[in-house]
Amino acid sequence: MFDLFAVQNLVELIITILMIAAKAFAVVDAVSRTPQAFVAADKQTKPFWVILLGLALVANLLIWQPISILNLAGIVAALVYLADARPALQQVSGR
Repeated sequence: MFDLFAVQNLVELIITILMIAAKAFAVVDAVSRTPQAFVAADKQTKPFWVILLGLALVANLLIWQPISILNLAGIVAALVYLADARPALQQVSGR
């Protein structure tokens, strides 16, 4: 028998795990950069990104619903960091 709710739960679980992975990668990357690299790349400060991304990760670990407002805001912050700040930091630091 086909259970539609089981499929929905599986899709939500996969999305949640992918969101956690993206946020965790962004946090680890932000922590590994030097504060001077953020200034040189003309981006927000290191504490700003670490706190923002860390709070987003913690919120996602506490709230497992991928469509909650905190998780959506957190994934937007992580994607902005990964798409905008990280490439600029790589260019400045020479990685």
